[in-house]
Amino acid sequence: MSPAVKYTLGRVGLFLVVMAALLPVPMSIFLKLMLAVVFSAAASFFLLKTWRDEMAEQVAGAVQRRQEEKARLRAALSGDDQPAPTSPAGSTTPPADPDATR
Repeated sequence: MSPAVKYTLGRVGLFLVVMAALLPVPMSIFLKLMLAVVFSAAASFFLLKTWRDEMAEQVAGAVQRRQEEKARLRAALSGDDQPAPTSPAGSTTPPADPDATR
């Protein structure tokens, strides 16, 4: 199961558990819903840390793949066979001129 789906279902599950715990308490339903949102958010911060980290890694991997694909497409559109190498700061270095060595 996808980490994003697990985390989302965990958040919804925590909300439902807190809401069920607040049902017997005599107060307005709007206040119960608000308290359930706040308490489930606080509980998920501690209880769902592992799933949240897995989801963050999945998102970071997707971002990295998209950036690589974007660089590959830009290189193909500019006529290069390979994308220009990027430095750690993110700036591109110009490709070496093969005619300059002759």
